[in-house]
Amino acid sequence: MEITILKAGLIGLLISFGVVYLVTPRFIPMLKRLKFGQAIREEGPQSHLEKSGTPTMGGLVIQLGVVVAFVLLSAFTGNWDFFPILVMLYFGCVGFIDDYIKVSKKHNLGLRAWQKMVLQCVGALAIALYAYYSPTIGSELIIPFMKQPVDFGFWYVPFTFIAIVSIVNAVNLTDGLDGLASGVTLIVAIFFFVGSLILPEASTTIFIGAIIGGCLGFLRHNSKPAAIFMGDTGSMVLGGAVVVMAIITQLQVFLLIAGALFVIEALSVVIQVGYFKATKGKRFFKMAPIHHHFELSGWSETRVVTVFWVATAIFVSIAFICLG
Repeated sequence: MEITILKAGLIGLLISFGVVYLVTPRFIPMLKRLKFGQAIREEGPQSHLEKSGTPTMGGLVIQLGVVVAFVLLSAFTGNWDFFPILVMLYFGCVGFIDDYIKVSKKHNLGLRAWQKMVLQCVGALAIALYAYYSPTIGSELIIPFMKQPVDFGFWYVPFTFIAIVSIVNAVNLTDGLDGLASGVTLIVAIFFFVGSLILPEASTTIFIGAIIGGCLGFLRHNSKPAAIFMGDTGSMVLGGAVVVMAIITQLQVFLLIAGALFVIEALSVVIQVGYFKATKGKRFFKMAPIHHHFELSGWSETRVVTVFWVATAIFVSIAFICLG
C-alpha cells in the first residue's frame, strides 16, 4: 500500500505518541529505583524546591518514540535518511552525559560549560559541513517574502554552525518549567512539518511528525505537576531536532520567527549577564531565563507556560505569513 508524505508524517506522529505515552509511566519507577532524581538550584524560585527528586532523563523516552516511529515507517516507505536521527541522538548523548554526572553526584552541576560547548561545537561543525556538501540540502536558504531561495555559498557553514549552537542552548534554557520546552517545541515543529510537505522525501516529514508525537506523549506526564522531567537529555534532543528540521527544509532563517520564544529566552540570559557585569552586581530581570522573571513577578507556573505557548503560536503564525 502506498501512502502519501502527509499520511506518513501523521502515522509517525501517532506511533511516537503511543510509545512515549505508554512507556513513560513504566520508565518513571525505574528512574526512582535508580535514584535518578532532579537536583534543584537553591538560588532558583523557592516554589521549585518541592520538585527536588522528581525523576529526570525523560528525554530518553522521547528519543525511543522518535526512533521507533522513524524506523518502522522508513522501512515501510523505503525512505532511509538517518541524518536527522543522528543529529538528534548526538545532542541526546551530550545531554545524557550532563544529566548522568548530575544524578550520580547528586547536585545540579553536570558537564562544565566549556566541555558542553566543545561537544556542541564539534557536532555543529560536522552537521553544517555535511549539510553544505549534501546534494539534497546544499547552501541555499529560503528567505522571508522572497520567491527564490538565496545561495549563501560557503557562508552557509558559519551561519548554520551558529544557528545550531544557539538554538540547542536556547531550547536547553527554555526547559525550566513543567511542560514549557516540550509544548513550545511541539508548536514550532508544526511549522516545519508543514514546510516538509513540499519535499520529495517522506523521511523528513516522518521525523518531524515523530517529534511532535513524542512531545505530545511526554506532555501527558510532564505538565504541571510533572511526574518526570526531560532533563538535558531531552532539551538537547529537542534543540537538535528543531535545528535539523530547519536545516533539511532550508528554513533556518525562520527559526528567528517561529522559534522567537527560544531566542527571547536566550537573549534574556545574555542581557542579564551583561547588565550584571556592567553595573557590578545589579540585575536587569528578577531572574533569568525570563520565564523565572515572570514567576518571581507573581505569575503562577501554569500561567507562564500557557502564555508562552500562546506567544509561540502567534510567532508560528507570523512565520507562515512570512513564508507566503
